[in-house]
Amino acid sequence: MATETAVPTSDASSGNPAPKAPVVEGAPQVEQNGTAEAVEDGAEQADDAPFSLTVALPHDNQSFELPVSPLEQIHEIRQSIIEHPIALQYSCFRLEHKGERVNDYTQVSDIEGLGAGSELHLVEEPYTEKEARIHVVRIRELVGASGDRTDTVHGVLAGASIYDDVTVAEPKEGEASSEVQEYNFEAEPALTSLIPKETEPAPKAVKSISLSPWNPPPAHLRQKGHLLYLVVSTNEGEQWQITAHVGGFFVNKCSNAKFDPFRNTTARGYSEHSLFTLLHKISPSFATTFAEFQEFTSRRDPLATFQVGNTIPSAPWLVPSTASPLCNHISDPTRSQETYLLAGAENTDSLRDWNEEFQSARELPRDTIQDRVFRERLISKLFADYNDAAARGAVLVARGEIAPLNPTEGRDAQIFVYNNVFFSFGADGVGTFTSEGGDEAARVATGKDVLGVKLVNQLDIDGLYTPGTVVVDYLGKRIVGQSIVPGIFKQPEPGENQIHYGAVDGKDQVAADERFAASFEKLATALRVKKHPVWDKESKRFDLEASVEMKGLLGTDGRKYVLDLYRITPLDIAWMEESGPEGSEYPHRMTVLRPELVEALGKQKAREFINAELARRAKIADEKKAEKAVEATKEEDAKPADAENSEDAEDEKAEDKPDAEKTVQEDRIDMANFKFALNPDVFSGQVPQTEEEKAELAKDEQDVRDACTYLRDALKALVKDLRESDISFPMDGRSLTKLLHRRGINMRYLGLLAKLSEEEGSRLECFGHLCVQEMISRSFKHIAARYLKYLPLPLTSSCFSHLLNCLLGFGLNPKPVAEIDETMKALFDDADLSFEKVTPESLRKDIERETVQRYRFTLAENWWGQIRHTQLLREVSLKLGLQIQVKNFLFAGEPEAPAAKDQVATESKKSKKKKARDGSPASIASSSTVPHTFTPEDIVNVVPTIKDSAPRSALAEEALEGGRLSIYQGQRKLGEDLLLESLSLHEQIYGLVHPEVGQMYHSLSQMYYQLDQKEAAVELARKAAIVSERTVGLDSAETVLNYLNLSLFLHQRGDSQLALAYAKHALDLWKIIYGPDHPDTITTMNNYAVMLQSIKAYHESRRWFEESLRVCELVFGRKSVNSATLLFQLAQALALDQDAKQAVDRMRESYNIFKDILGPEDKNTKEAEHWLEQLLHNAVSIAKQAKDQARGARSGFPFATRLGLRDATNASNGLAGKPEVPLTDSRSLDELVHFIEGTEKKKKTSGGGKKRTGRANPKRRGSTAV
Repeated sequence: MATETAVPTSDASSGNPAPKAPVVEGAPQVEQNGTAEAVEDGAEQADDAPFSLTVALPHDNQSFELPVSPLEQIHEIRQSIIEHPIALQYSCFRLEHKGERVNDYTQVSDIEGLGAGSELHLVEEPYTEKEARIHVVRIRELVGASGDRTDTVHGVLAGASIYDDVTVAEPKEGEASSEVQEYNFEAEPALTSLIPKETEPAPKAVKSISLSPWNPPPAHLRQKGHLLYLVVSTNEGEQWQITAHVGGFFVNKCSNAKFDPFRNTTARGYSEHSLFTLLHKISPSFATTFAEFQEFTSRRDPLATFQVGNTIPSAPWLVPSTASPLCNHISDPTRSQETYLLAGAENTDSLRDWNEEFQSARELPRDTIQDRVFRERLISKLFADYNDAAARGAVLVARGEIAPLNPTEGRDAQIFVYNNVFFSFGADGVGTFTSEGGDEAARVATGKDVLGVKLVNQLDIDGLYTPGTVVVDYLGKRIVGQSIVPGIFKQPEPGENQIHYGAVDGKDQVAADERFAASFEKLATALRVKKHPVWDKESKRFDLEASVEMKGLLGTDGRKYVLDLYRITPLDIAWMEESGPEGSEYPHRMTVLRPELVEALGKQKAREFINAELARRAKIADEKKAEKAVEATKEEDAKPADAENSEDAEDEKAEDKPDAEKTVQEDRIDMANFKFALNPDVFSGQVPQTEEEKAELAKDEQDVRDACTYLRDALKALVKDLRESDISFPMDGRSLTKLLHRRGINMRYLGLLAKLSEEEGSRLECFGHLCVQEMISRSFKHIAARYLKYLPLPLTSSCFSHLLNCLLGFGLNPKPVAEIDETMKALFDDADLSFEKVTPESLRKDIERETVQRYRFTLAENWWGQIRHTQLLREVSLKLGLQIQVKNFLFAGEPEAPAAKDQVATESKKSKKKKARDGSPASIASSSTVPHTFTPEDIVNVVPTIKDSAPRSALAEEALEGGRLSIYQGQRKLGEDLLLESLSLHEQIYGLVHPEVGQMYHSLSQMYYQLDQKEAAVELARKAAIVSERTVGLDSAETVLNYLNLSLFLHQRGDSQLALAYAKHALDLWKIIYGPDHPDTITTMNNYAVMLQSIKAYHESRRWFEESLRVCELVFGRKSVNSATLLFQLAQALALDQDAKQAVDRMRESYNIFKDILGPEDKNTKEAEHWLEQLLHNAVSIAKQAKDQARGARSGFPFATRLGLRDATNASNGLAGKPEVPLTDSRSLDELVHFIEGTEKKKKTSGGGKKRTGRANPKRRGSTAV
């Protein structure tokens, strides 16, 4: 059964070397050692096997069973208890075992006597102020009393999921196939499909819980144990004043005018340890409404509601109207108090020494698996917290909310410290990069630096430390956030350097402290950096392990820090030396090769080394054989025959074992002799002094030129793989970027890739279009950043809307005018409002100039008439962090836009006019007399885009790779165990809602599908879809692929109705992010058609086959094997749809193409010929029967078949030369005859609508179905 070919493999193919799993190396020994190995494994599993504990609660003799693992720590059990339904009210407690307190950070297996059936007692503890604050925050969220939050970093509807909305829209069970709605292939999907459905407001168990105006307690009452004062408004309309005390919560005698926080001694003077239990007592309706609230929250999938903890959630680029209930701003007095509740009065809870935490976490032990799990989970959480804190600080810096440490310096040179994070601008404020390209070079260097830090973090080298690093782009500014390295601000003593390794003060001075040599050598080996000489301004030589730009700093804490990792690879000198179109001088010299390319080249060199060694050994072996043959001939002449036979037999026995051992030793190739490394400092101004040094540098330069040649080969290899459909086509800019980076290709080569795609014609039209669209959107981003850089925040919406009108709205209004609030203009009278002067024509010239400079590509004439408006708007919004109000965007007026006919968007004039007529007045509302496509009100929010340096979990990836390898080697049980272990590790280390966990669900669902475990595959694909929606994007390429996988797996499980809904949703998303006619949709539409056949919706199925064929013809042409295969399937669908004549015509066409391309003897040609004969026979018989019926005759006809009518999938597999897969849904030719004879229908045309220019390429796509 052919699977969805558009689905890529998991992150293991990302170009990074896959770590080996230690378990797998010993795996073959299980079979050899047998019992001993099995016993050892069994004993280990027994030690680690989960068991159940009993947790005894302090009230009403309640208890419950809790499954735990011996490897868990007690604080994890605490969390499980807090989340248990009957222990919700507890948050401040300790656990006791046999009367003794258990330390929260003790491992379960280390507690004496704690095993299966043991009992842990939950004992309530006195509150501290911090514990009381945490308890109040938790109870507010638990009972639904917390309102909406306004978040500067996460944005509107961050982490939203629409999975449940897709499910709700499903056809109900029992619907007849005739009720399948006809799909309109020409229509553009509504953008509102990206917005979560509005739901009724959640029931509230209480109206509000907030801090009392009497808060905080005065000093004398704090001495008596008072911690907080609260006000609770219940659903009954009563207001209760409550004191949070060290002993719990009680109703006090305060009122709004009178302060008396002591216990109310009347009958209603309730007192409880938990605020949750107290609410039960003071509000009669609390229990009922809380149950309703729980039922309301349980309607959604749990994964869709879990808090996103260890990553920044995805912010959608389209958001609902500000008047929508989804964005309704609710009155909540506690919203402004949450900062205090979460961080305390002095904000000490949120102030952290980030650098010390990072380095201490790296120094944790990693001897055992559990040590590594704890260490990697802590590091993952720490990076998530730091990234969030740094992003928040960067936003405040960009908005001018934080005072600089050096206010007298220029704006770009100013530095800031906030929340123990050091901030600086990604600009050349102090002239460091003057010779490299100034601000442009500095901007690129910060991005390269964060990538370098991420690589070093991933390598995890002992004794080498990096600061926490984040790069944030926000409102045209690039801001770098770093943890403060101890000693970084210390002024060096006279004669001392602050930098201990690498360049000091530019490159005039060089330091080479030997204390750094060993650590840097390890790093250089891993990064394939060659040890090389550099010279200072006095021509003194220093031999460095790394680039002279990479610096080593000995912190005052005694740790060795590595800084400035933006030059870990050499310059792409070939790019710098090449000449492009006029005006294409590149804006900077930071054109370094990507680390993925260097790694790929290193692997190729290693393969060449191994092949050369094998060839050398083969030659030696041949020479030895020849010598032995000569010696054997001489000996045979000298020996009697009988003696020769007996001696040979003895020699064979005696030498058999040593020869085998010798062969094993000889078969091993010693890679110690293989060396490949590049000098990152060539072509950067180094001046060798001796002839020997000059020769060495020339050799290093040639090695780098060879790497540049390899990069050009990688470009051609990528185009070849796309042309031959060996890889899936990217869908949008983000997936295109991932594809290029995975292969070590820099984005500056987009122009060259676009040219190569043009040469390939229609096969790569899709790829070429994406390259051009990406160049336009990136150029627009750079242009917008120039206007935004120093613009005050209140004026940015006007700037964004005007620039978007000039880029996309010229069809509606060819002369857009910037809409600026006059009061704002007067307030910011010194603001640079140069964006007002931008016109569509000037913006086009700027984009053309940027494209020529950055990509050496000249855009086609009238390129603005060929863009896809919605898709380009999406790309630009994602790059700039825009959140735009969803509406019916009008890109053309009532009469057709004067722009040239769009060759890419493929919309007919009729549909354009209809779209224009359907535009509501609200969608074009504007303060101007002439309407604009975008208004400032459409720009709802701007979120920062973040590049972080968080490493992936090596342990979880080792288990995943080990599981894959074991399954590949045929050890299925071991492989499945390792896969489950990897899943558990991913969830433990990252949390449930994280992009890495989503990728793991995706990979695992495919593996389980291949292992024929369909239920598990469906469940994992469902989780993958939700997690990718919440962490990568509602309309990301990953989300589309996950929904396609889910659809495929559901169909194979037999749930075709639900599968069809998810497939349709995925196709709608696909159209939004790419547009129509993506080549990979050929397979998806085939799958959809086969699903329709399985529910007997034959006519609609036939339409999907026709659409699939139409796209295939655009990509491959009519006279291709792919089109012939689809014609074959379409002919079957037409026969099932009772259109005998069209079925014969399509089958004849398929047969003729097969015969012309593959020859008459090919099995595909023969099968098409046989089907053609059968269909012709059917058509003649039907015509005869119709004629007889017209005469009143009621005679049937005998019909013998030698080949039953199979499902379209099976047929296509046969045509593709693949082994046929028997299907449960097979149909016989008699069934076909039954349908054809049943009722006579008019002939259907198979036109499938107007032809549209398509984009590009699947080889497998046209020939495989579900």
